[in-house]
Amino acid sequence: MAAASAVRAAGRRSRRLFDIFVAEIPWTVSSKELKEYFSQFGSVQRCQLPFDRDTGFHRRYCWIKFSTPEEVQNVLQKDSHVLEGSKLALKQQSRRRRSQRRTPSE
Repeated sequence: MAAASAVRAAGRRSRRLFDIFVAEIPWTVSSKELKEYFSQFGSVQRCQLPFDRDTGFHRRYCWIKFSTPEEVQNVLQKDSHVLEGSKLALKQQSRRRRSQRRTPSE
């Protein structure tokens, strides 16, 4: 049990390193297609699209990492993003410096 919770906590920490959270992704869209779509705004370093182990389908959300903050702004400036007829929901990830992180006692 402790190992599983440590893995989940590490996953949450690593996701803070991503620039954009994308939700409402159609089931039929792959990580390759997401990378291709978002590459029109800049260089996509990474796309993390988690899958459900039980169903084998992705969970309809992902995290996208870009090379520069300017590329992130290019994505956020566009009013809406539509893939296969579905409007994607985007949220910019907040980044915390180590000195700004809360301690467990807070």
